[in-house]
Amino acid sequence: MSLNEVYITRTSHYFPNNPVSNDEMEEYLGYINGKPSKSRRIVLRNNGITNRYYALEKGGKTTHTNAQLTAEAVKELFKTDPEGIKNIDVLSCGTSSPDQIMPSHGVMVHGWLPELGRLEVVSPSGVCCAGMHAFKYAYMAVKTGDAETAIATGSERFSASLVANQFEDEVHKLEELEQNPYISFDKEFLRWMLSDGASAFLMTNKPAAEGLSLKVEWIEGISYADDMEACMYCGAEKLEDGTLKSYLEFDHHELNEKSIMSIKQDVKLLSPNIVPLGGAPLPELFERRGLNPDDITWYCPHMSSNFFKDKIYEEHLKLGHHIPYDKWFVNLSYVGNVGAASVYFMVDELLHSDKLKKGDKIFLLVPESSRFSYMYALLTVV
Repeated sequence: MSLNEVYITRTSHYFPNNPVSNDEMEEYLGYINGKPSKSRRIVLRNNGITNRYYALEKGGKTTHTNAQLTAEAVKELFKTDPEGIKNIDVLSCGTSSPDQIMPSHGVMVHGWLPELGRLEVVSPSGVCCAGMHAFKYAYMAVKTGDAETAIATGSERFSASLVANQFEDEVHKLEELEQNPYISFDKEFLRWMLSDGASAFLMTNKPAAEGLSLKVEWIEGISYADDMEACMYCGAEKLEDGTLKSYLEFDHHELNEKSIMSIKQDVKLLSPNIVPLGGAPLPELFERRGLNPDDITWYCPHMSSNFFKDKIYEEHLKLGHHIPYDKWFVNLSYVGNVGAASVYFMVDELLHSDKLKKGDKIFLLVPESSRFSYMYALLTVV
């Protein structure tokens, strides 16, 4: 069976509301226990983020669901071609912050897009790699000929789980116990790291008739869950032995008192592992794929924090893969960490810039700290 070439012919993005500066964050997320955060400035100084987006009004009122954000990004693909949305075969939507456990995120997005009509919908789960898994499913559908056109999306709406009232019961319980009435750093840390938004790719078996397209050369992934315990998690509590206790095993009082449904990250496990594990497969991958680092025109590594930038650069040097900073394209500082959507935003911004020319090669790297998974891809500008 012959396989099709696959091209990203359009990209789009959708951010809710206006950008939120560092000094405004608690006006949207609220003050836990009525007091300003002690760790906010330290975390922000390290992560290098100066603006982000929230699907919230000041005071914490929700303005969009994740599904609505994603649907808006899909609509943006067809702003100049309204009829084109009726000719899509597959909708593949990745996120780590769905609005509900079920129905799936993808079908909820479909529900906001009745103009798509009947089509196949898939919803990869996970954390940052979920967007890449959605991308790969859409790619494989077109590659094999199962679909002529596919849409892949990455999106997040983290803000709903970061607002102060999500932690009130836990803080009140700590006060009753006469303990330090502040939530633990593994929960506090992520309040200053995450952002909301959605982005989409339109993929077909032919390049666009006008303008630049991105040929998808390959997409690969790897998981270290056979050896690594959970580092980032939600809907669970991490036990002393490294296993997770599911939210299903807590009563409804404990769910609130322990903020079980909030996002947490084991920072002690994150720092020594996230960069080296992501670099480990690269020598074999580059050799097998015939990719020379010198051939890379643009490097788009998803980073949760600018803290990791120099560490990633140094890891490449250790591996003998020098990718100078002038080849890096990262928009973390003014977009924020949007998890599964972050790499989409980088590709979207590049494609709509004047930076690309035919023949350029774009290398994507997406790490996921949940249990240490990684996705890699190579695109060629045509």
